[in-house]
Amino acid sequence: MPATFDPDSLRASLRPLAAAQPLSVQARAYQHFYGLDLADCEAGLGCFAAGGYEVVSQVWRPRQARGTLFLLHGFYDHMGLYRHVIQWALAQQLVVIACDLPGHGLSSGERASIADFAEYQATLQGLFAEAQSLDLPQPWHLCGQSTGGAIVVDHVLSEGARSPAQGQVILLSPLVRPRAWGWSQLSYYLLKPFVNGIARRFSENSNDPAFLAFLQADPLQPLRLPTAWVGALARWIKRIEALPGSPRRPLIVQGQADMTVDWQHNLEVLKHKFDRPQVLMLPTARHHLANETQALRDEYFAFLSKRLKGRGL
Repeated sequence: MPATFDPDSLRASLRPLAAAQPLSVQARAYQHFYGLDLADCEAGLGCFAAGGYEVVSQVWRPRQARGTLFLLHGFYDHMGLYRHVIQWALAQQLVVIACDLPGHGLSSGERASIADFAEYQATLQGLFAEAQSLDLPQPWHLCGQSTGGAIVVDHVLSEGARSPAQGQVILLSPLVRPRAWGWSQLSYYLLKPFVNGIARRFSENSNDPAFLAFLQADPLQPLRLPTAWVGALARWIKRIEALPGSPRRPLIVQGQADMTVDWQHNLEVLKHKFDRPQVLMLPTARHHLANETQALRDEYFAFLSKRLKGRGL
């Protein structure tokens, strides 16, 4: 089924979430295309300015809420791919608020590019401001997949007790370093003087064949890897690995068949940075945990649900 929405015109029509703007025909078409028109919740689509970008945000409210989950997607991704995580969080009676990162999905910016990872932190701060304008319920929890996990880790290590989100930290296949990072750095320095990007290669990052097929047809998928993003990542890795630790205890879910991130190295870094993180290893899971098979999703959602309830959250 082809998409019946235009990202640029849809974004231009949006106002901040607090304006409680009724969903337009294009907004409803967008939500339907990605299965985000969920039952038993109130949904809103909006836009806010952050770091020179127009960032598209979205909120889903269950009938009864006992907290809020900030959901941050991975590189090349967008909100439309996170229906399963959103449904799980709503079942936990959590409001879900999310946005498309700059250069992704419906948000503005060169596709999949960023000048500096600090721009992702500005985006997260803008999302916090949106949540405050909506008076979303506490506690505020953070959940990030891959690059979204990197943004969460950066925020928690940098902000500490200043963070407005003092609830649970959930990391799905978190990025610290990508797989084969040494080779990636060499390629970056060799290519940087000559090209500003290379063609993207779609990898088998899930065991769900329907999801892999959908990615190939998704109209919001970037088709190039910008060298600027790789350079920003290189600078961010040096900074994040030098930051002091945190007393917080995140929940980490990691697939052992993940061929996207250097998960062995990443887990060692995160175990050093945080106070005894609770880690669930999934031997057959690949990188895109938000869209793994239902059996794998059920396993890690049960792990997360049990620990949220154990903390009274």
